[in-house]
Amino acid sequence: MKSISKMALGLVATATLLGALVEAPQAQEERTAKQAFGAVKLPNAASPEPLGFYAKGCMSGAMALPTDGPTWQAMRLSRNRRWGNPAMIDLLEQFSRDAANLGWGSGILVGDISQPRGGPMLSGHASHQIGLDADVWFTPKPAQPMTAQQREDMPFTSMLDKSKFLTVDSRKWTSTHARLVMQAASYPQVQRVFVNPAIKKKLCQTWTGDRSLLGKVRPVYGHDEHFHIRMNCPPGAAGCERQAATPSTDDCDSKALAWWFTKEPWAPPKPADPNRKPVKPRQVMVSDLPRACAAVLAAQARSEAEATYGGAPVAYSSQPSAPASVGQIDAITSNPANVPADIPLPRERPFR
Repeated sequence: MKSISKMALGLVATATLLGALVEAPQAQEERTAKQAFGAVKLPNAASPEPLGFYAKGCMSGAMALPTDGPTWQAMRLSRNRRWGNPAMIDLLEQFSRDAANLGWGSGILVGDISQPRGGPMLSGHASHQIGLDADVWFTPKPAQPMTAQQREDMPFTSMLDKSKFLTVDSRKWTSTHARLVMQAASYPQVQRVFVNPAIKKKLCQTWTGDRSLLGKVRPVYGHDEHFHIRMNCPPGAAGCERQAATPSTDDCDSKALAWWFTKEPWAPPKPADPNRKPVKPRQVMVSDLPRACAAVLAAQARSEAEATYGGAPVAYSSQPSAPASVGQIDAITSNPANVPADIPLPRERPFR
């Protein structure tokens, strides 16, 4: 009897072990892409490469923007989102110097770039996944470096007049703010600069420099406290999915801009059909991203010291042109109309 009991226990133990081995890959796959990429603290040890689209991809061989530089400071360090393609880190350092020369304090405050290996984030952005997006605050860098806690606690400053619908606050917005945004748009490697629709309108009304650069400045929800720089795919980045081109004109008299000042972008979502069973949104899994992202996630890590940027600039002189069509962010879904006074202020929404 004892031998039979031992045999039974052995069979149970073996079955349990086999079950655990079978379940381990399944448990790994059940993690969402947000959970998987959000848990990684350091980049992989590989050549730099953006993989996929800005809002659906990952990043190999990321480099970190140093937390402090002569003309920049990285903010919200606890998020661990100061990682980017070397081309982006080089651009931010160049832009920070140019910003200081414009009279923007002693340089720029840099918000989120990407996670160590890119990918979807646990909170916040829908994009910033391939190391070619970065947020710059509408607040200049102070003369003295801030502590880590000060970088966590420092509030944003909105450029909007909250008492008026989609109106820039003239007490806060200056010609230097305008020059800063347009400086960002001036680089050939920059594909888009996202700002609040009110800021785009203000630039349309006041900018006297190169008007063709205004086509790169795209209106979008939020973005009244910071602006978002998006780069073109670097030359030779075969795995990087390009976004549609921006207009070659200032795009100030287009229906695309006028649409933002109608009811439609700000209307609350329509109530669901009460007779229809609610469908739970499907989470994005690692397998939904480009195939190479699973390998990036599993690869050996590079140390933070090895991954702090100090490389040579990336040349963009041979940057291929993007497709001629404009993206969904510029889609027109209604004709311009007078703006009623009761339209609410914008809510943050994800965008492609």
